Amino acid sequence: MSDSGLLERAVGWVGEQMAKRVPYAASNIFLEGAFAPVHTETTSTELKVRGEIPPALNGMLARTGPNPIEVANPATYHWFLGDGMVHGLRLREGKALWYRNRWVGSDRAQDLLGRPTLPGPRRGVSDVVNTNIIGHGGRLWGLVEAGAFPVEMDAELNSLRHGLFDSRINAAFSAHPHLDPLTGELHAICYDPLKPNRIQHLAIDAHCQLSRQVDIPVKHGPMIHDCAITRSQVVILDLPVTFSVGLVLKGSGLPYRWNPQHAARVGLLPRLGSGGEVRWFSVEPCYVFHTCNAYDLDNGGAILDVVVHDRMFDRSRQGPDSKRVTFERWVLDPVTMSVKRTVLSDRHQEFPRLDERLTGSPYRYAYTVGTDASSAATGTEPLYRHDLKLGRTDMHSYGTHHVSGEAVFVPRHANAAEDEGWLLSYVYDLTDDSSAVVIVNADDIGGEPQAVIELPVRVPLGFHGNWIADAS
Repeated sequence: MSDSGLLERAVGWVGEQMAKRVPYAASNIFLEGAFAPVHTETTSTELKVRGEIPPALNGMLARTGPNPIEVANPATYHWFLGDGMVHGLRLREGKALWYRNRWVGSDRAQDLLGRPTLPGPRRGVSDVVNTNIIGHGGRLWGLVEAGAFPVEMDAELNSLRHGLFDSRINAAFSAHPHLDPLTGELHAICYDPLKPNRIQHLAIDAHCQLSRQVDIPVKHGPMIHDCAITRSQVVILDLPVTFSVGLVLKGSGLPYRWNPQHAARVGLLPRLGSGGEVRWFSVEPCYVFHTCNAYDLDNGGAILDVVVHDRMFDRSRQGPDSKRVTFERWVLDPVTMSVKRTVLSDRHQEFPRLDERLTGSPYRYAYTVGTDASSAATGTEPLYRHDLKLGRTDMHSYGTHHVSGEAVFVPRHANAAEDEGWLLSYVYDLTDDSSAVVIVNADDIGGEPQAVIELPVRVPLGFHGNWIADAS
């Protein structure tokens, strides 16, 4: 049997085991406490607000993450694989109109919830979508990596269909496309576990059509969670977390692990170039889930700001397991074809964001949230603002026993300065097992929140989200 045939057979066997339905139990940190799934879909129009919601915030703060309905084996459940659930808070003219949460319509979720199967094609080994939610082309899209198509949703977060936006092309997509603010195109680096020797650069135009598809050869099937774009190039992260057939055969939920035999490198692909035109820059072994921003240098290199994990999936089979996490600036040097790393902050943090009007361009401010599990219980996990010009980090504390998810920057108006806006995030209170959306003034990050909107249900700690502004 060929390697690809063995792989498909092994993946199919694991899928059969995972489909055996038994209730989950509290034997996995990612099924407990702040990560524990909620059991119902909720809609609430009666929301308590402390402070004042800025009248200019007209839209929805959407966020998604894993929320498994059932788990076959809690001991082997991996956080990255749970059924997706989206959460949304709708704001309009200074009022909180509603909060709602909905499961994303995978075939399995629809079946367990007694709902009809969604239309649209499927691809990959799973159709679970649980990692990001974006607005593009005037519509909402749930995203995941590793093969599955996006899921389109309506304005009330109900799942509508599966598909590669409005394209009929059968290609894997990513959870982390980056929008070019000048062209309106989404750019992504995508991988498929069943095709370990290639990745692809895809671009989706402003009309939700595939405008570019480029094959890039790789080895070992690297897990590429994110990428970045400059004005002229796409940044590729080919790092030593790779696909493992051995883990598949052992029934591991997520068959990726740290691979010291896989050389770490960063690629620069010209926006209109072929896969053979990628320039590869060597870097010390490490792993990056998330980039903040990148931009071109005059010498043909690039600056790349990233959150760096020393290792990943080296021990745990349930979730991230790095010991050291840093926020770093990487300089890609076209003379040495290597990466110079500078630590900007050694505090344990993740989910870097910026004012996305500056995506691909030089910028000054980066925003991250603390993620140190050892200090989360005491409420010492702040929101960080990194001033990259002054080399200074300021912070906002959400209060004792409060932990924030990813914070999204929203400018106050179209011509606002880079730091002139708000940071919005879903915040979890470990004391009373509740959640709120907190609005912080970015240019007064140490001050009191602008507003706190209390939610009717707990929002589990999860992954990514975005501010989906109303159409102007």
